[in-house]
Amino acid sequence: MKRLLTLHGLSAKLGNRSRSAIYNDLSEKRLPSPIKLGGRLYWEDEVVDAHLAAMRDRAA
Repeated sequence: MKRLLTLHGLSAKLGNRSRSAIYNDLSEKRLPSPIKLGGRLYWEDEVVDAHLAAMRDRAA
């Protein structure tokens, strides 16, 4: 079962980044695109982990 993160959950996972910092990261493609369900945005936990790992690998 896929675990979905809300904006608050994503913020906590990223070290309590602010909402504006997260939206800036989204516009710069530093975070994967969210899934819109109803009127809310969600991120798949596994996709976020994979995206961050790929960024670390590219930086190394």
